[in-house]
Amino acid sequence: MLLFRICCNLASSTARTLYFPVRVNGIDRRCFNKKRSSSTMAAISPLLDVQPTRGLVDEKIQVVVNNLPPLFPVTLHSLHHSEDKDYWEAFGHYTSSNLGMVTVTKDASLGGTYEGTEPMGLLWSMQPVPGSRTGLRLRKMDVLTPYDERWYLAPGVQRIDVREDGVKGTLFLPPGPGPFPGVLDLWGGGGGLVEYRSGLLASHGFVSMALEYLSSDKDRTSRLEYKYFENAFRIVQQHPLVMKERIALFGLSLGTSVSLTMAAYSEVISPRCCVCISGSHVHPLNISLHDVFTKFIENAHKTRFDEEGRMVWKDIILPIPSDPEEKVDMGRIKCPLMLVVGEDDQNWATVESAEDMAQMMHAAGNKHLLTTLRYPGAGHLIEPPYTPLSRASNYIFQQTRDKVIMLWGGHTKPHADAQEDAWGKILFFLRQHLYPSHNSGPHSKL
Repeated sequence: MLLFRICCNLASSTARTLYFPVRVNGIDRRCFNKKRSSSTMAAISPLLDVQPTRGLVDEKIQVVVNNLPPLFPVTLHSLHHSEDKDYWEAFGHYTSSNLGMVTVTKDASLGGTYEGTEPMGLLWSMQPVPGSRTGLRLRKMDVLTPYDERWYLAPGVQRIDVREDGVKGTLFLPPGPGPFPGVLDLWGGGGGLVEYRSGLLASHGFVSMALEYLSSDKDRTSRLEYKYFENAFRIVQQHPLVMKERIALFGLSLGTSVSLTMAAYSEVISPRCCVCISGSHVHPLNISLHDVFTKFIENAHKTRFDEEGRMVWKDIILPIPSDPEEKVDMGRIKCPLMLVVGEDDQNWATVESAEDMAQMMHAAGNKHLLTTLRYPGAGHLIEPPYTPLSRASNYIFQQTRDKVIMLWGGHTKPHADAQEDAWGKILFFLRQHLYPSHNSGPHSKL
């Protein structure tokens, strides 16, 4: 549930903040303070309009307030009750125009959780309300429900559970007859089945499968081999709505390591392109994924903690090894590759890894396949746009089930800018390399 409200600060001998009932898209939504004077309401009856009434989460909204006194101080406040039952909020302080209006897409916030002209600041600058539990991260787990009419699934997108050949995942199909290009979507070491990015990709015209490959079942994880990912790739490839030769690998963090390994060494699958966010090619070869985790745990002595006791993991793979057996041979990559790097990543040595990958591809003569997006001030968790930053959050290690607060890095404004810029370029990259003509890719709206 997401609510917007207007807070008007009245200058008088009995100055106090009043919360007025607001009308969103012409509908009375909620009354926040019934103890207000009739004279005040006669003078001030603001009208809040939020458009569009329904949209995808990566679609910008327009917030306009009318019926204010000219040059009047007003605070816009957004409040979200998460699926974890926690409250997140953002607010911006504005001054109304000579016409008694505040237009968030044009007017500058003078303070609050964001400053300046920021059309989506009421969303991306959200943070847990004071007194909340520590280590929170805002993620959408049930993609079949919206953030108050902001959806990860466009109308007509189908969600299908996959339990085939030992593979566990969720397949999302775009509306229409197809055929569509495909994406195998791999999240990181936190494990579980994370669906919201795949749902959004399907809303933009790609058959996408969110894959679970790490779970709380230790026996299942310990048996995990790279054949599992090949089977998942084939499930996407063999779907009747998919263009068989136009499938991408899309990885974040550990998912990047898996994607690069499969693109370089698999003899049975051939991705058309790869998108890799916040990951590395430092990945011991010729061992199982379970043993890769064991190898990383052996380097646990390199972890450190910041002044607030949050774990910093990026040193685990530093210095970048020179031994070719300790990293993916980037010269074997034969498809276009996009790397997305946050320069304030505190969880993984992504900056150093990207530089080494570029050097390896240059030496091998395939650097023309590489596109690198680097973002100063962005952290590890580069998500779809307008997702609030979690600079640090609770994290459970799959191998040991130990719980820590992991420092991911990132600063609110530059991280938000990175997410918005990267998502647009990722969609363009996928359309360019997966659709026969990148202009033919659909641009879904709700």
